[in-house]
Amino acid sequence: MKKLTIGMDVGIDLGSDTVKIYTHDRQISLMEPTMVAVDRDTDEILAFGSDARQMLGRTPERIAVISPVQHGRIHNFSLTETMLTAYVREVCGNRIFMPRVVVCVPSGVSEVEKREVVESLRAAGARKVCLIETVVAAALGAGLDISRPCGCMVCDIGAGTTDIGVISINGTAVSHWINYAGNSFNEALIEFIASRHDLVIGPQTAELIKREIGCVIPREAVLTVTVKGRHFRTGMPHMIRINSEDIMEAFEEPAVRICRAVQHTLEETPPALAGDLLTNGGITLTGGGAKIYGMDRLIAERTKLNVNLAQDPEICVALGTGKAIQFIDTRDKFEKETSPLDVFGA
Repeated sequence: MKKLTIGMDVGIDLGSDTVKIYTHDRQISLMEPTMVAVDRDTDEILAFGSDARQMLGRTPERIAVISPVQHGRIHNFSLTETMLTAYVREVCGNRIFMPRVVVCVPSGVSEVEKREVVESLRAAGARKVCLIETVVAAALGAGLDISRPCGCMVCDIGAGTTDIGVISINGTAVSHWINYAGNSFNEALIEFIASRHDLVIGPQTAELIKREIGCVIPREAVLTVTVKGRHFRTGMPHMIRINSEDIMEAFEEPAVRICRAVQHTLEETPPALAGDLLTNGGITLTGGGAKIYGMDRLIAERTKLNVNLAQDPEICVALGTGKAIQFIDTRDKFEKETSPLDVFGA
């Protein structure tokens, strides 16, 4: 892994499911699950990231695997601070460093929540922390020109939240977020399989099923997978077959909620910017949840707008956060009014 020099700038996508760190050479240098394994008896940190995720559902009761960031918000401040310190050190090495950091936050976070993010990163070694809204970072990462006085719309379906915004002149003209996102599809699938087939499965199994045959509109050909878990009534290991039509039924509620959130955002958009969307590419989808089969077509059907899936949607926010580093100096000097960043620190 490449090491940073003192004072290097870093972009961080602090996601509910994954932390991504973007470094100066325009690469994502770290991509790790937002998870920490803790010994409940001693409060000792046992593992971070992938090592912690491997323990999920496979540990004794005294070991808890915790997601310190949930629905785009810091749920456990101390664990988030410890996790970020470990990840930044992994990228930067064990040297004295004072990087400037750009980190994305969901639309509508409170000042208190912003301050928690800032303090967590300062504890990890940042001398200056700049915040950027998730939808703005997603737009930058998708290659959209956000500097023009012309509306463009982004819908980022992450793991914990779906962030939707209409952007113009480096800022959000209107934004909306909901707690229904990628993890909501997993939860809906777990509940569906339990109620329909008396089979208990975990989040990781649900995620694999979603990636393999998940859909929100009918597929051209029905796909089928084998699902293994524990039978709800007997408690014994059990196996079933499930197809993509079943998955579509399970995914109906979260998919509809996301569509309604997009429609709600459009209803609040000023008429001039709403008109821009008809000629300015429509809606751009980013985030891992945007890759669910048919999501773009479903939103297009509900909104009557063109809907485009961004290239590499899962890393758009991280790429955009890294691209926003260029605004740090210009904001400090002469472009505060048109910068997408909110700066904390000296």
